[in-house]
Amino acid sequence: MGSVKIKGMSCQHCVGSVKDALEKVEGIENVVVDLDSGVAKFDGITAPENLESAITAIGFEVVTE
Repeated sequence: MGSVKIKGMSCQHCVGSVKDALEKVEGIENVVVDLDSGVAKFDGITAPENLESAITAIGFEVVTE
């Protein structure tokens, strides 16, 4: 299971938007987004750039550590 940390989510609508965006990324499925931790977990494999593009396109930021 992969995961990505997301900055900028503040409500369940945000969670739904992130979930929808990530589910459209080829190779990603079973997305679960946790508002409290700001983490989206998913099954599948894709390039990190694909995840970041999907998330930034809807107005959020990927946190890289």
